[in-house]
Amino acid sequence: MNNNRKVVLWFRNDLRLHDNEALQEAISNAQELYPIYVFDERVFQGSTKYGFRKTDVFRAKFIIESIHDLRNSLRHKGSNLMVRIGKPEEVLFDIAKELKTSWIFCNRERTDEEKQVQDKLEQELWTVGQEIRYSRGKMLYYTADLPFPVTHAPEIFTQFRKEVEKFIPIREPFDIPERLPVISDEIEFGQIPTLSDLGFSEDDIERAEGTLLQGGETAGLERLDYYLWKSDHISEYKETRNGLLGMDYSSKLSSYLSHGCVSPKMVYAELSRYEKERIKNKSTYWLYFELLWRDFFRLMGKKHGNDIFKKHGLKRKRRDDLSDDMALFRVWAEARTGVPFIDAAMLELNTTGFMSNRSRQNVASFLVNDLNVNWQIGAEYFESLLIDYDPCSNWCNWNYVAGVGNDPREGRYFNTIKQAQRYDPDGAFVKHWLPQLDRLDGHYVHQPYLLSEEQQDEYQFTLGKDYPKVCVKLP
Repeated sequence: MNNNRKVVLWFRNDLRLHDNEALQEAISNAQELYPIYVFDERVFQGSTKYGFRKTDVFRAKFIIESIHDLRNSLRHKGSNLMVRIGKPEEVLFDIAKELKTSWIFCNRERTDEEKQVQDKLEQELWTVGQEIRYSRGKMLYYTADLPFPVTHAPEIFTQFRKEVEKFIPIREPFDIPERLPVISDEIEFGQIPTLSDLGFSEDDIERAEGTLLQGGETAGLERLDYYLWKSDHISEYKETRNGLLGMDYSSKLSSYLSHGCVSPKMVYAELSRYEKERIKNKSTYWLYFELLWRDFFRLMGKKHGNDIFKKHGLKRKRRDDLSDDMALFRVWAEARTGVPFIDAAMLELNTTGFMSNRSRQNVASFLVNDLNVNWQIGAEYFESLLIDYDPCSNWCNWNYVAGVGNDPREGRYFNTIKQAQRYDPDGAFVKHWLPQLDRLDGHYVHQPYLLSEEQQDEYQFTLGKDYPKVCVKLP
């Protein structure tokens, strides 16, 4: 190893110092280390196929906060973070040429748009005798440790789980480095953009105030510590995970995991320590179970490539019954369906950038199975708004609901009213987001469309005025 090297460390969806393999590799090969994050103009200012902002204000805010936190952490270790806006393959190539670096280190991404960026950068670097050194940082398990190659990964989650969970050890997370290699003060580090710099309006920025979580590694590790050690909420996770209101019915770690503010190995390490020192039960297992699902979807994204984004999905199953009816889609997206459980969930998403897992399954099923609207539009809408958006998890979950995923069950239909009555029996969730329904009681909270004209007079409530009429006939 020659230590007389200048190295660029490209942060992507690994916005942390702990358990960062690319950081560890870069340190071991660098005399001078230049960390950088590039706000990809296509991701932060571009649009999806169906015209949604690719990254809406909620996720943009979370990432900006995460970059501020990352820069502060690097400064405490004697380094700093360069920040740019542009196309990463162009920005990084220019910096590599200017600094005459030896390598760019980064964690590899596996989905198409991210692959195109890293492939283009790799080709450009070859022209000047430089290269990318890839590491891994998204999964709980190393693919090299799995008992099968990615191309032969089991198609059914249960089979995958049985082949992995009791047989394959999970590696320990890397520690945070004590110090980092020097970085020249002559470098222009750049300003971290504000939301207005990224093109968001004042109304957008005001809307972002509804977000529930602070971005960054510091906040992510604090949330992990709180959910396990300070509150012991993990010990009842299996019983509370289908909750709808509040912060503590679930771990709320998904946003930190999707942006790499917290690594899955770190979550598992803390979970294992908790099980040894406090309690090991079905609830602690269930958090590991959810991490396993994340790995499974990641493997499906690697194995099937762009099929997860196509209408036919992993099954290559035609869904000609689903239309691109944007007017009907907007009724769903704008919480005007007349079905309170659906509208409340969509209002939560539109207001906070978050939605519970139970709500996600229900609104997705309603769009696909009740409105017969193309599931890809819903998946893109989630991609735009969700703080915790992860390509593989989002699109593979939509594959499932649309019946085009690798799901052994056929017809994964959610009966919205039964779901509402089971998971929101007193209507607290619905009334929180739809206060105009406060005056209703009993089953009318979830089915106001059943009110007769006399009952509407009695409740002083008018369908079509106080709340929309139902947009579709329900079973």
